[in-house]
This record gives sequence, C-alpha cells and structure tokens, in this order.
Amino acid sequence: MYDVVIIGGGIVGVATARELSRYHLKVLLIERGADVAVGATKANSGILHAGYDCRPGTLKAELNLRGAKMYPRLAAELDIPCRINGSLVVSTDDEGIKKLGDLYEQGKKNGVTGLKLLSANQVKTLEPNLTDSVTGALQAATAGIISPYEAGIAFAENAAINGVEFLLETEVTGIDAESNGGFSIQTAMRPGRYTAVWGFQMSRDDLVSGVVRAKVIINAAGVESATIHNYVIHCAKGIIKEAIIPQLGQYYLLDNTQQGLVGHTIFQLPTQLGKGVLVVPTVDNNILLGPTAESLDDRVATETTSDGLKDVLEKAGHVLKTVPIHDRITAYAGIRAKHSGKDFIIEEVLPGFISALGIDSPGLTAAPAIAERIVGLVAVRLQPTLNHDFRPQRIGIKGFANMSAAERATMINENPAYGRVVCRCETVTEAEIVEAIHRPVGARNLDAIKRRTRAQMGRCQGGFCKTRLIELLARELSLPETEVTADGAGTEFYFSQA
Repeated sequence: MYDVVIIGGGIVGVATARELSRYHLKVLLIERGADVAVGATKANSGILHAGYDCRPGTLKAELNLRGAKMYPRLAAELDIPCRINGSLVVSTDDEGIKKLGDLYEQGKKNGVTGLKLLSANQVKTLEPNLTDSVTGALQAATAGIISPYEAGIAFAENAAINGVEFLLETEVTGIDAESNGGFSIQTAMRPGRYTAVWGFQMSRDDLVSGVVRAKVIINAAGVESATIHNYVIHCAKGIIKEAIIPQLGQYYLLDNTQQGLVGHTIFQLPTQLGKGVLVVPTVDNNILLGPTAESLDDRVATETTSDGLKDVLEKAGHVLKTVPIHDRITAYAGIRAKHSGKDFIIEEVLPGFISALGIDSPGLTAAPAIAERIVGLVAVRLQPTLNHDFRPQRIGIKGFANMSAAERATMINENPAYGRVVCRCETVTEAEIVEAIHRPVGARNLDAIKRRTRAQMGRCQGGFCKTRLIELLARELSLPETEVTADGAGTEFYFSQA
C-alpha cells in the first residue's frame, strides 16, 4: 500500500513527486513512457509565461503567476537551465495597438509586474530583425525561457533521491475503490519486459501481477488524464465524465548559428486557438519557430505535416524580416491537452482521487504551483509529517562543452572518459553519457541520452554518434546492442537503487 500514487511523469507529475517528498510519505510515480518528461513536456516551447494573457480570476492566472515567481529559486536549487529574457507581444497593424492595451490592463489585473507598452521604434531598437510592419508591442520583463525536459528530469531526480519510487513503461488500465478505503490500480507492462527504476521495492511476483494499491491517487496523465479520470466513474455517484481535446503543435528548430536572431521571446497577438506561432530563443542558443494549433482525435499522433510546417513559416514571416529556414536542424511536433472549460481543473473528484485536467499552456510555468496545490489536498487527507531530511538541491551533469580549458584538463585527469568525445556537434563526452545512464531515474534509451546530455541534438542529429551511443547503453545496461532502442528500454531487465 502506497500513501500516494502519481499517474503521469510529465512536468506536473514530477513536480508533484518532488513536492510530496518533503513529507514522510511512501510515493510511487507510474509513467507509460520509458522516461519522464516524454509527452507534452518534451515537445514544448520552453517558455516561462509572465501571465498577462490568462483570463483574470482563473486558476491559470493564479497558478501562472505563482509558478513564474517560483522558477528562479527552483532553477538555482535544481540546476535547471533557465534565463529571464523577457517577451514581446507584437502588433503589425493599428487595430492591434488597442489589443495590446487590453492585454496590458489584463496583466495588471493578474498582478503581473514589469509590463510596458512600446512604440514601433522602441520595438525595432530592441529587436532589429523584426519586420518593418511592426506597429508596437507589449513588453513583459518577467517572462523567461527554460529547458522543459531538463526541468522534468531535474524534478524527477530530486524526488528520487528524497525517496520517491518510479515505475516506467507501465500503463494504468483500471482503478477500483477498495471497501476499506484506498484504491487498487490495475497496470500493464510493455509486453515481454518490465522496468523498475530507482527505489522500486515490489517483489517480482507483485510486479508481474500488475496491481498497485494506494491511499491517494493523483491523476497527472496529460492527454490521457480524462481516460484515468473516467476509470473512477463507477466508484461513486455524481462523477462527471471528462474529455480532453488533443491539440497538435508543430515546430521548426534552427541551428545555434542563428543565435541573436531575437533576444526576447516574440509572440503575435493571441487568438481563440492560443498564443500562435512564436519566435523563441532557447537556453541552448537555438531558435524555435512554432507551434501550430491543430485539434485532433488521435492522442498519440505527433507526426509533422507539410501543411503544418508551411503554416509555421508563413506565420513566423509575419514578424521576422527574413525567416532563416536554411539553418533548420529539425522539425517536430507535440500534443497538448486542452479542456473545453478553457481553464485548469485541479480537484479531489472523490475522497483520495485528485485529478489535474486540461493542463495546457501555461502548464509548464504553473507546474510548481500546481504541485503545491495538489500536495495541499493530499496533506488535508493524509496529515503527513515533514521530512526533515529532505534535500532540495540537485546538481546536473556538467557539460564538457561549457568547461574552460583548465577545467577540461582537470576532468580528463580525474576521469579519462572526459577525453573521449562521442557527440562532435555538441562536444559531449563518454563520461557525461555514462553519468546520464547511472543517475537517479537514469537514461535507458537514445532519446533519454539526448535529453540529458544534448548528444544527437546538433547539426547531424545523431548521424555521427548514434552507433557509439548504442554501444555505451548496451555496455552500461548489460544489454545486447540490438535491444537498445530510440525511445523504449531493451529486453526485460530490472534496475533498483534504494
């Protein structure tokens, strides 16, 4: 019996896991993917929103502002790449000037500081690569950028060292209420394999049986959150069936040779579909163009389309003098979970079952505040005591690419694996890759290595280093090379470090 089981390892799930680890609670996080942060968190714009565009009085407005204020401290504690670069919402016609004024007033109502309306000349002085048709902008000094998947990994690693257990590659297939309180959670492992990572204490027989028991369940399953929610409709009267609308967003990623194209995050005026196509500098000095906003029936369709990418370029061209598409590295897409109510839903649906539904933008920004809110509900139900041994700090993998010549020499002297560069584009060494595999909730596949070290994220997109990465994963996990995959674990293996 766990005190709390979290379903979903996206940014909300892992932030909640870390917040719960402040208490004496037995906590398990179950994730369908082979890693944390592999859904909407992975394919994300990486923006810390200031909070001016949320409707006043909504949960989105409240939790956006709270989360944005929390991130500078969290980034320092958890060693997350993060930068407060400010944002500009630009207008390209005279009608847009009034809309910028409305956004400014709305932001003030939401409590956002650092807002300023700029003239066309002021905008062009700040961002000379914007089109001459710009008529003005709303500047938000408190907006920032962050690596979303590194944030997710950091929350998970810190939760793990504070006692949270993680079960990956495991899908929840049903939930029943138990007569004496609590829940039975039916699970299904990937066929022919199971993965238990970091502190998972169940016996092999219990693991294979596919049943986990919990006093409290937190539903943080993103695009599958309505599915998980609807599993408990039969457990009590009056629970309303929910639905999530999957929305596809397509992106182009430009090479870091375009560093300096813009310094601020550039928004166009928002529409009913969302914040529109953005031009975003990333914390790794690339430029991101996107996303589109396309409602789908399919919750797992993340393929890019020629029409979608054409739309990205066309709309980016509304604000940029020239779109340097010749310097694109890759294109990708992600699914975000929209709800018809157009606000976050965070509530205890029945005693001990807490749902987080419709966590779309600004979900990344709001995640730490959402976690606080969820844990507040858990605390009322379970009355846990504080864990005075809680360790808030986490140190990330030190990148060889960012070291000085003296630091590199020292590291190579201490560990010769730092002298073996595996990814030439991003200057990632064998030592970093091995560390990524053996950290808490460590990398089990090629994509997980990419998110932790940037190997395969450069110009060649893994064309040079992928073979060597397969060798290293196979060696460190004692797997045949043929069973190392891009986004899932190899054949059956068990890894546990309490």
